[in-house]
Amino acid sequence: MENVQFLVSLGLILLTFAIYIGIAIYNKARQTSDFYVAGRGIPPAFNGMAIGADWMSAASFIGMAGTVMLLGYDGLAYIMGWTGGYLLLTFLLAPQLRKYGRYTVPEFIGDRYRSHTARVIAAVCTIIISFTYSIGQLSGSGVVIGRLLEVDAKVGTLIGVVLIAFYAAFGGMKGITWTQVAQYIILIIAYLIPVIFMSLQITNNPLPWVSYGQVVSELGEIDRQLGLSEYFAPFENGSKWQFMALMFTLMAGTAGLPHVIVRFYTVSTMKAARWSGAWALLFIGLLYLSAPAYAAFSRFILMRNVVGQPIDELPAWTETWINTNLLQIADHNGDGILQWDELMISNDIVVMATPEIANLGIFVIGLMAAGAMAAALSTAGGLMISISSSFAHDIYYRVLRPNASDKNRLAVGRITIVAATVLAGLIALNPPGVITQIVAWAFALASGTFFPALLLGVWWKRANGPGVISGMLVGLFVTLSYIFAAQSGSFMIAGIQDTGAGVFGAAAAIITIVVVSLRTKAPTQKVQEEVVDLRYPEQMTYKDGDVWMNNK
Repeated sequence: MENVQFLVSLGLILLTFAIYIGIAIYNKARQTSDFYVAGRGIPPAFNGMAIGADWMSAASFIGMAGTVMLLGYDGLAYIMGWTGGYLLLTFLLAPQLRKYGRYTVPEFIGDRYRSHTARVIAAVCTIIISFTYSIGQLSGSGVVIGRLLEVDAKVGTLIGVVLIAFYAAFGGMKGITWTQVAQYIILIIAYLIPVIFMSLQITNNPLPWVSYGQVVSELGEIDRQLGLSEYFAPFENGSKWQFMALMFTLMAGTAGLPHVIVRFYTVSTMKAARWSGAWALLFIGLLYLSAPAYAAFSRFILMRNVVGQPIDELPAWTETWINTNLLQIADHNGDGILQWDELMISNDIVVMATPEIANLGIFVIGLMAAGAMAAALSTAGGLMISISSSFAHDIYYRVLRPNASDKNRLAVGRITIVAATVLAGLIALNPPGVITQIVAWAFALASGTFFPALLLGVWWKRANGPGVISGMLVGLFVTLSYIFAAQSGSFMIAGIQDTGAGVFGAAAAIITIVVVSLRTKAPTQKVQEEVVDLRYPEQMTYKDGDVWMNNK
């Protein structure tokens, strides 16, 4: 039986790998506009799918439901923060950035603020943020492959590195976009089928979004019987301030993530950018609305069918996950019966293990593995393009070698992708935290650097070059310092942990940009008119204090 499961899962994953590589080869980038913005020719609905895949990383697919299952109410900060941030980006920043018409976020900052220094700092921040984020994604791919092959997760990470380096370097943004469309279809099917089956098993209702409420009520009763903190009781795993800080960090970080923003550059107009956002909201909502149901059903099955059983008679699936070092069982009181507090389950395996826990069959288990791989790979591909464009376009081409040929720039871009993937993979072999935690650090860095620079760059015409340079440096320093201090346990404010560091970085950066801009020379009249012009549709232009209709 184990061999059949292995062959089914391996076959599904290899099939999806072949699809991704085939798409990358068919859509090979032949010029820089293909490599960085997919030739700006992606239809909005497909771009919405690509945004959904880019967004639903290993943290969302693998880690989010597990985080909600273990943290209960407090885990909802992740869902609320990520969803709110996406709305913030869609309505307040993405269409305006698309109208400005650049290839990358650092290019927008450099041209908007008329500063090469700001461009280079933004490029370095992009590399730091995307690199941190990619460590979490590669770690997630290692969890999936390690479980499938029943090997250490480190070996799985190395396999993921090779695959991502190949198709991201080969296809560029054009190849990655169409690969992400395929990955979205695979991952959403893989995510929804198990939760629908679990809903049928537990409640006889095929709509988990409707039925999981009654399961949450029953979980509360079980928690009370076992003397545990109630599943839906707020702020049992952290302070109210931590909840608010984490939610703000994820929200502001979402609006400032370079690899998400650049997806809006791949369409032809502002209108198409808005429609891309609308489609993406629908596609992302399918997963985000399902995660709390996933968490409730998984916890319910564990507490009803696993906890309270003799340790030497536990289901067979527990042994395979113990071999990956992501599940640990200890009989603290020596009674031979598994208690809830004797079951140590990692956030990162809850979704992956659920089909086995619920006994959903070998095809569903294999499908889940293929979906998790799609989630980890789709985001990692977008991140590698961000790193590549920041170095090859914003630093190499715009600063170091302005006369570089198209061929030379493409070569530098591809080499950068391979080098960044390998380096991130090496760090992911011993990740410094669980997936959701590592990803939260990336969001904190984005909220402390890009969110203030973009928000004020679009909506405050008085913001200038010295202001944004100072603001990004201060925001980066404050965010990094707080992450390290809180992670070591040496310093925290109001119980706010490292994952909420972005609230301090963003506040420090916004104050710095405002103060320095007001105390230095104002931008030219032309720059200020360009900023005001971003608020109008493409059919209109703001100039000399009036709004003009463009000639067709």
